[in-house]
Amino acid sequence: MRAVNAGRPAMLGIRAAILLAAVLSTGAAVAEISVKFSLDFRFEGPSAPFLLSLDKGYYRAEGLDVSIDAATGSLEPINRVASGAYDMGFGDINALIKFRDANPAMPVKAVFMLYNKPPFAIIGRKSRGIGKPTDLEGRKLGAPAADSAYAQWPIFVQANSIDAGKVMIENVSFPVREPMLAAGQVDAITGFSFSSFINLKDKGVPLDDIVVLLMADYGVNLYGNAIIVNPKFAAEHPDAVNGFLRAFLKGLKETVKQPASAIDSVLKRNDVARKDIELERLSMAIRDNIVTPEVKTNGYGGIDSARLARAIDQIGLTYKFKGEKPKPDDIFDASYLPPAASRKVN
Repeated sequence: MRAVNAGRPAMLGIRAAILLAAVLSTGAAVAEISVKFSLDFRFEGPSAPFLLSLDKGYYRAEGLDVSIDAATGSLEPINRVASGAYDMGFGDINALIKFRDANPAMPVKAVFMLYNKPPFAIIGRKSRGIGKPTDLEGRKLGAPAADSAYAQWPIFVQANSIDAGKVMIENVSFPVREPMLAAGQVDAITGFSFSSFINLKDKGVPLDDIVVLLMADYGVNLYGNAIIVNPKFAAEHPDAVNGFLRAFLKGLKETVKQPASAIDSVLKRNDVARKDIELERLSMAIRDNIVTPEVKTNGYGGIDSARLARAIDQIGLTYKFKGEKPKPDDIFDASYLPPAASRKVN
C-alpha cells in the first residue's frame, strides 16, 4: 500500500507537468503571431466586420494577436503596409496599382476584395445646379488631395466628356468637405457615397437636394478597397494571412446578416458616433459595394481577372505607367482566399 501511495505523488507530478506544458503550448499558439492591421479611415460603420472579428475572438482562434488602427484615407494603409510598419491593411486597389508602378521594389498585393463595386462618387446638391456629370462645368468641386474618389476624377471626366478646364477644383480637407457643401461654399464634392451622403443628411441637407453620382454608374469601371498584405510578412507567415482571412470572412458574414449588432463594435471605439448614422452607413456599404450581383454569384473576396485587367487598362487612360503595365496577378493574389464554398453569400 505504501509503495502505491508513494508512487502516486510522483505520477501526479508528471501528469501535472504534462498538463501545464499542454496549457502553455496552447496559450502560446493562441497569440503566437502578432498582426498590425490598418483600416482606411476612421472607426465608422463599414469597418464593422474587421472590428467584430476582433471582438468575437475570431482572429485569436486562428492563433493571431491582431491590433487594428484607424487611418486618414485609403493611401495611408498602403504606405503603412509597404513600409512594414503594418503587416496588413485595407486600402484602395486602384491606388495600390499606381503605388506598385511607382515603387516596384515594394510588391504589396491585395488578397481579399471587399468593395466589389467602389463607393467613389461625386456628391452634389440640386439647389446648386448639380444633376448630371456635365453640370459640374462652371461650378466649384471640393476635393481632398488624398481622396481616393478624387483620384478617379480624370477617368470620370473622360468617361463623361466633361470639360475639366471649366471645373474649379478646390483642395479641401476631409473634415470640412461636407460642411462646405452643406454651407454652399462648394457645389459638389468627391467622396465615398456612404460617407458623404450620410454626413450631409446628418447636417440637415434635405434628402431631395442631395445628388449622388456613383462613378461606377458613370463609366468608371473599377474595383474598390481590398485587404492588402506586406510581401515579407506573407512570405514568412502565409498561415497567418490564411487565418486572418478566414476570421475576417466569418465576421463579414455575421455583419451582413446582423448589421445592427455588428455596429456595436464600431460604437465602442468611437465616442462621437451615433448608432443610427453608422448603421445606415454600414447598410449602404453592404448594399451598394459589398454584396453586389457579382458577389452573389461568385462569393466574397475574389476578383474576375478579366475585369481587373480592364480596370488596369482604364487607369492607363489617364495615368502613364512608368514601367510595364501590370497584370492582374501582379496586383491580386487569390492563393490566400478561403475555399470557394465557404465564401458563398448565404
